[in-house]
Amino acid sequence: MPSSPSKRKSNDSAARHAANKKPQNPRPKGPPSHEIRIIGGQWRRTRLKVLDKPGLRPTPDRVRETLFNWLGQDLSGWRCVDAFAGTGVLGLEAASRGAAHVLMVEQDAVLVRDLQDNATRLKAGMVSVQRGDGVTALARLPAASVDLVFLDPPFDGPFFEPALKAAAKAVPLAGWIYLEAPVAWTDALLVDMGLQCMRHLKAGAVHAHLLQRVA
Repeated sequence: MPSSPSKRKSNDSAARHAANKKPQNPRPKGPPSHEIRIIGGQWRRTRLKVLDKPGLRPTPDRVRETLFNWLGQDLSGWRCVDAFAGTGVLGLEAASRGAAHVLMVEQDAVLVRDLQDNATRLKAGMVSVQRGDGVTALARLPAASVDLVFLDPPFDGPFFEPALKAAAKAVPLAGWIYLEAPVAWTDALLVDMGLQCMRHLKAGAVHAHLLQRVA
């Protein structure tokens, strides 16, 4: 049965109204992010937003807790370098536990800005953020000028050996290097650099090492 003139008029009006109605623009989304948690020291339990980027692997809470147990928890007065900072969680843990100075080096400009924002939020005056290559930054440090170097480079890059060699020169005898890698670095691989593996654990696909300069 054909529709009545009044019904057709009502339908036409509704169609024109729908056509003229402008769609609402969705709220623009910022870059994807998640939270990291500082687990010890003056900022214990503090949560910080960090960006999600391909290849970025914040050191898990359990591994960080083990690492700082190895180091003795209190880093008062230590000079530290986080050479491939990423989220900065390792360097911030060191600062939270009393480090006198922490240099964070990161190549990615967006991550550098994020590191600076989090350092400002924490009022972490002992933290310096530098954009650049981690190996180059380590090589420029005076010999034996830092107590602890964190190395967590991209797993698919050629950074491990040059970073270890540069870090070995940057720390004094009995100085420390923390290394995350996709494979275990044995003493046979480290001896020519004057390094020895003092602690090692495997967490998923990651091998965590605490190395010491011995010669």
